[in-house]
Parts: sequence; structure tokens; C-alpha cells
Amino acid sequence: MAEGNTYPKLHNAMWPGIVGKGSGDGEPIIPLDTLLDLTAKAEVDGQKFDGVDLFIVAPHFDIDSSPDDVKKMADHIAGYGLKVGSFVAPIWGGAGGGSAMGSEEERKTFLSQVRKACAIGKQMREIGIRPTGGIRIDSSTSVEQWDKDPVAGSKLIAETFREAGKIAQDHNEFLVAEGEICWGGMHSWRAMIELLEMVGMPGVVGYQADMAHSMLYTLGYNAEADRILPKDFDWSDTAALDAAYRQVADALRPWTLDFHVAQNDGTVFGSGDHEKTGRHCLVGDPNGRLDITKHAGYWLRDEKGDLTRTIRHICWDGCMFPNAVMEEQETWNAILGAMIKVRDAHGWRE
Repeated sequence: MAEGNTYPKLHNAMWPGIVGKGSGDGEPIIPLDTLLDLTAKAEVDGQKFDGVDLFIVAPHFDIDSSPDDVKKMADHIAGYGLKVGSFVAPIWGGAGGGSAMGSEEERKTFLSQVRKACAIGKQMREIGIRPTGGIRIDSSTSVEQWDKDPVAGSKLIAETFREAGKIAQDHNEFLVAEGEICWGGMHSWRAMIELLEMVGMPGVVGYQADMAHSMLYTLGYNAEADRILPKDFDWSDTAALDAAYRQVADALRPWTLDFHVAQNDGTVFGSGDHEKTGRHCLVGDPNGRLDITKHAGYWLRDEKGDLTRTIRHICWDGCMFPNAVMEEQETWNAILGAMIKVRDAHGWRE
């Protein structure tokens, strides 16, 4: 095990302060400054987070920010001793975008949001606060909608992603589609690979592997034909889980440009219009199904076990935790501790 690795850099996600928060009956949005403060204060054996990944949406960071606003935000985050990495672009209908499989107008608004996120990304790189990171997208359509005509649906999503890829190239950015089982055309590992191949822009439009969401591909939720593990899978059979998870990772790793460290318990839930989607859980959750350090290696090392060094920073994604958990400093110390273990095991020095 390498000691004192400096790469990949360790980042914390800011979007869990917004996702699932702020609706009438839900918990309030956690302000960006609260999360920046908790991230900056987290420390384990003298090691700290290197940066944050951002959701470019108000009230955290408005996508319609002027260049002056972007500069102020960069200075503000730098004041916490943190860098900036990947962005989540608000490409969904409710956030100012539209479906990648939708009408011409919807696809236009999707691309407009990508363009704005790329411009902010470029400016932050020029400022020097953003040494690494892509821009996250998804199909912004349900599995149910996609199911009505899978061939035409994926073709249209691929066209939209390709146009988005050209925008990213113009800004010297890259895009990452997060494999999450609730997004049509991306809801199974096979569908995800087919879509990326159809887009055909490796290195520009790639995959964002979230450890937890990618694990759900093995269970075939929303895509029974692509299930790898049996329906009544016994979680104590870790060898079978490892083999299934490795199959998914081997298939998607060549496309992977961004990586989220996460844990989940293998269960899913439907929320609102969403098909089944996964739950993140905390590092120490007794129901967590992943061996975080080991399974992270499936993404950070190739099939021979050699480091790929493709991923310059890794990010913890902990969506949907209660505010009381997220506002507790110990939560972030535990998460940082888990990420340091991943870097110790699968990192390098530069």
C-alpha cells in the first residue's frame, strides 16, 4: 500500500445540500457556505479534503452568473482552502433545461444549460481554481418514456449528447453521463454502453461511475434482461457480488472519466415521477453492500490491476441524507477517512 499519495485529489459534493431538499414538506436546503465550512474543517491524521464538486444551480451557484459572479465564487471557495472539480449541470426541465429525448425546444434548452456550465468551467480553469473535472449530464428522461420506443429514444439522446459534446470541446471541457437506473437509455449497463458508443466521442462524452449507482446495474432494476445477479441474491456471497460488479466495471471503465466514492444498501425506491432509483448510505452503515476500498479499485485500476490514472480527483456523493446527519462534523470526518483509504490503496504521487 502506497503511503502519502497525492492523487487522486479528494473532493466533497455540494449537491446533497440541494437534492431532495427545499420542497414544501421536505427539509430546507443546506446553504453552500455550511457545506464548504464542514468540508474545510474535516480532518483525519492531518489530511483534509482538496476540493469540492458543485451543482451549478441557485441558491448555491446560479448558472446565469456573470463572469464577475463566477470570479467572486472562485475567490470565496479559495478562501476555504479548497479547489473546484466537476460540475452538475441543471439540464432537467424543472431546472431550466429539458429532456435530451424531447422536442426540439427541450433539447435546445438542455444544450443551453450545458453551454453555460462549460463557460463557467472554462473561466474557473483560467482563474486557476479548477485544475480537474468534467460536467455531469444525464438523459433527463424517464425509463417509462424511453421504453415507448427504445431505438428512436437512444438515437435522439445520442444526438443531443453529441451536440453537447461539441459544445464541451469548444470550451476544452468534457461531459460525463452518470449511470443511474432512473434515467431512460442509461438505466442498464448495456444501454449505457450502447448510448456512449452511439455518441462516439470517447474522452469528450464519457461515463461518471458512482460506485453505488453502478452496483445497482448488477441487480437489473428497470432492466430485467440486463440483470447479472439472481433475483433472490444472497448478499453474503461476496464472491458473486465481486464478479458481477467487476463485469460492470470492466465494461464501463474504458468510458469512465469521473468517479464518485459512495456506499449503498442495494435497495431502491420510487420518488415522484422517477422509476426506481438507488439510495446512498453512510460509510459505516451496517447495511452497506460495498467494500468501499476494494470496489473503488475496480474503477481506478484496469483489468490487470494496474492504476489507470485517468481520474485526477474522486468525489464523495452522499445524496438524500437528513440535514441533522449532514450538519454533523463527524459525518464528514468519517467520509474523508474512507476516501483517504481509497487513495492510499489506489493512488499515486506526483
